[in-house]
Amino acid sequence: MDFIILVFSSFSLLADPVNFTYVILGFVIGTIFAAVPGLTATLAMALLLPLTYTLSVETALMACASIYMAGMCGGSITATTINIPGAPSSMMTALDGYPMQQQGKGALALGHAALGSMFGGAVGALLLIALAPFVAELSLYVKTTGKFSLLAFALIVVVIAQRGRIPQAGLAACIGLMLATVGLDAMEPITRFTYGYSSLTAGIDLMPVIIGTFAIAEVLTQASARTDITAAAAAAGKVKIRRRDFLPPWSDIRKIGFGCYFKSCLIGYFVGTLPGAGGSMGSFLAYTETVRTSTEPETFGKGNPKGIAASESANNAVCGGAMVPMLTFGIPGDPITAIMLGVLVINGIQPGPQLMTDQAGLIAPMLAALLFSAVVLIPLTLWLIGPYFIKIVSVRKDVLYAVIALLAVVGSYVATYSTFQMFMALAMGVLAFYLRRNGFPVITMLLGYILGPNLEEFLRRSLALSNGDPTTFFTNPDSLFFVALTLVFVYFLVIRTPAKKPAVVNSKS
Repeated sequence: MDFIILVFSSFSLLADPVNFTYVILGFVIGTIFAAVPGLTATLAMALLLPLTYTLSVETALMACASIYMAGMCGGSITATTINIPGAPSSMMTALDGYPMQQQGKGALALGHAALGSMFGGAVGALLLIALAPFVAELSLYVKTTGKFSLLAFALIVVVIAQRGRIPQAGLAACIGLMLATVGLDAMEPITRFTYGYSSLTAGIDLMPVIIGTFAIAEVLTQASARTDITAAAAAAGKVKIRRRDFLPPWSDIRKIGFGCYFKSCLIGYFVGTLPGAGGSMGSFLAYTETVRTSTEPETFGKGNPKGIAASESANNAVCGGAMVPMLTFGIPGDPITAIMLGVLVINGIQPGPQLMTDQAGLIAPMLAALLFSAVVLIPLTLWLIGPYFIKIVSVRKDVLYAVIALLAVVGSYVATYSTFQMFMALAMGVLAFYLRRNGFPVITMLLGYILGPNLEEFLRRSLALSNGDPTTFFTNPDSLFFVALTLVFVYFLVIRTPAKKPAVVNSKS
């Protein structure tokens, strides 16, 4: 209770012009970096890292918190407007956000994304403040076998969620897993699948894969589409966007249901507490669970606001969850919290179980800034400059995608400072383009690549600890829980659902 009181009393630090300026500046920078394809909030945080030497500890941590929250919600901007997620955690938002944009409801889609982000960020921050020590203790019960089963569960569920395209989705996921094996072995100091190229020793970097899969592949898709690129721009220019258009009607919110918001927040938060899980997995699981429990699953992927709400609520709730292992054990939950861990260490703060008691006065302002960013800055940013977000489709497509291609290539170089990785981004773009052209969902390929290294590491460690006995995944309670959960999802998404589809089709015919 004392810690909760300390956090809420830390809101008074926002009255300091210096702290307030850096929180606002951090949120704006995080939003821009998350929205621009090729740039991420992780990069923005990395650029801020040298500035922490000149800032007070409280100011530096508050700025990092605002960048983190902005980075999670900012990716929905380009995911909705041009179908290029600015952040990996917004991939699921694009599935329904972009169709709404094509239907002339782009402002409403961004409004639903902002509302979900605000709700998820606030719930995640409040849960972090109230339950961090308890949740951190629970996460210790997920051992090596449980972590493998959790990752396998996430990958399997995302594949089977691609209704009607499960074989293609499975093959795409396998391609992602294969790409993840390139480079140094996860357990031994040997290289694999480098074919004599020293540049592949470190493997294929995540940033070129993300940039190629979305930005470059989208540019190639638009270039190959034989449509009048000026027609859409002219039509968008005639649409008058008012700020009230961003406000979701109460009827939509009631249809989505506060249960959906809250359930997605809980999924995102608890996924975030598992090291390495991140916003991508949280939004994947929340979106899939929402589709599973919906009475209209066929409407998802065609512009259903409920999909946007689930995805954005979950990935912003991850912010609070990912800070739990970082603060209590010094284990970052995702790349952004890894940089935040560096900020703590630079300022002489050693994360650990005693951090929230011995140095609570330094941590409380950061959590206050995280909650402030979610509740105040997310809706305020959309209200003030939201019309400029939607106007991105008014730009001529040839100019827009030329700039995106340039930013994507430059961004892939800036993120790795490697010319080879820059060309890898182009290669991944071509691969993703042909996969999309032939009906393969590239999202499963990307998830396979992201989860691949940890999936392999936890599998090999589990088998090493059990002397090669695969039954270890069915005898450990944490692993057995996720195995059972996987079977439940397979039943609802693969076995039970197809049995109902013929009757629906026949009734329509």
